[in-house]
Amino acid sequence: MNMPGSNRGASLRAAHRGCRVHGGAAILGGSTILTLLACSLAAQTAAKPDAAASRAAFVQFYRVLTSPRCQNCHPAGDAPLQGDDSHVHLQNVERGADGHGVTAMRCDTCHQAANLPGAHLPPGNPRWSLPSPGNKMVFAGRLPGELCRQVKDPKQNGGRSLEKLLDHVANDDLVGWGWNPGDGRALPPLSRADTVEQMKIWIAGGAACPE
Repeated sequence: MNMPGSNRGASLRAAHRGCRVHGGAAILGGSTILTLLACSLAAQTAAKPDAAASRAAFVQFYRVLTSPRCQNCHPAGDAPLQGDDSHVHLQNVERGADGHGVTAMRCDTCHQAANLPGAHLPPGNPRWSLPSPGNKMVFAGRLPGELCRQVKDPKQNGGRSLEKLLDHVANDDLVGWGWNPGDGRALPPLSRADTVEQMKIWIAGGAACPE
């Protein structure tokens, strides 16, 4: 059946409204068939995630994850990174068995409960640490597709579902430090609110990953 775009759209909208009225009709007249076809099309459209939008949103999220404020605490090795250039942490700091450093070089030796005032002075949070060695959650050096698959895998993200991952980024105070890093440090390329919005689009589209 060929009909002009505007008329066809109006007919489908009317048929879609008819889903609630004629969906159980016993006599399949022409209008009822159109109604059932429109219902099927509407259901398929509603059920199909927008994978392209999802992948594009993850690329924006990826820009945040691989910014210095995030990847410096998610390195590939066992030494944290520091600075806007993500160089290896000075003083030979290491991850340690629990992610909080080793012996006299524990994280809280320098990193206090809050940022110290002044440019480039040690940042702080009561939970300052790297991820534990059993679940390193590496961001540094990962390609977009690799990091996407890693981030959504509960075996690699600390056992989090996508909803819990979203809550982690939106509300965890240590994660939030990335947008309040102290004087002299560059912010991530998106605000926290914009990052959360991109995550919502990514998840709504089926958490699709770039190639």
